[in-house]
Amino acid sequence: MYFITNRILEGEDKEKQFKKTNECSPNLHFGKVGSGETVTVVKSSEMFADLRDFDGDSEFLLYVHGFNNQPWTDIFPNAEKMQNQLNDAELSYIKVLPIIWPCDDDFGVIKDYWDDQEAADFSGKFLARVIGKLMEWQQINEGNPCMKRIHIMAHSMGARVFMKSLSYFSKHIARGGVPYLFKNSFLMAPDIPNESLEKKEEGHHICTASQKVICYYANDDMAMPASKIANVKNLVFSRRLGHSGPEDWTSIPDSKVLAANCDSFNNKFDPKGHTYFMDKGTKKSPAFEHMVRMLKGGRIKDGDRRIVLKQS
Repeated sequence: MYFITNRILEGEDKEKQFKKTNECSPNLHFGKVGSGETVTVVKSSEMFADLRDFDGDSEFLLYVHGFNNQPWTDIFPNAEKMQNQLNDAELSYIKVLPIIWPCDDDFGVIKDYWDDQEAADFSGKFLARVIGKLMEWQQINEGNPCMKRIHIMAHSMGARVFMKSLSYFSKHIARGGVPYLFKNSFLMAPDIPNESLEKKEEGHHICTASQKVICYYANDDMAMPASKIANVKNLVFSRRLGHSGPEDWTSIPDSKVLAANCDSFNNKFDPKGHTYFMDKGTKKSPAFEHMVRMLKGGRIKDGDRRIVLKQS
């Protein structure tokens, strides 16, 4: 499995390890998962070419994890489980590629939250650099570019990393715009303000960069009140997108954004009701099943911008 990270790595190139810190590396690292909790670093051009040449009909799902997640205990196991769920849904040609940003694992959820939010803001610049490197590689290889579809799933505070990356790209790299990169952008329990996708807000670039944007939210997601409490400390009072869905639909592009209410099942898949896109035993997550339908070509119908998902 390939991955991209701005976490600090230490050791030899062929057997590097993630350093236990939430400090951001000044360098981007493109790598492959090795054995015994080691990774191998490769050049970005090598990774892009390998992904381009891998299985002609393949597509990619970028996975931007949430806060307080660690590579070997959370991120890679979740990515592998998602890959298995895609395989079971006859979508084995879609390959999961984790985007790993630094997270803390200190005791105390509020302290971790603030440490991770700062890391998420900085990591937005790192993901913007990834997009820039991909655009540069495409130009260099314009005779043989990568034409494969790219999807992205940003969970929890990973949505903040995603939002900050496009905002930074627009302001500092592209001077006002963002590329049309993503077939589907899945915002799963997104920990960003609920007005973020509106015009003139920081997250509206997500809509510009995507054909479809699907927001999964739950009113009883226990991580969202904790997020709200943490943000009040910083004088941010907006409800979270993962708690209520978008605030003002009149300021959001028609037929592009869909909000899926997950109230009826989120706590059945995760005690905190926050990581509800993972199957639990033989129980299939309705949120992930909906993702599958979108990946298979599902569309957002006019006038049907809010739906309620239920467990079958």
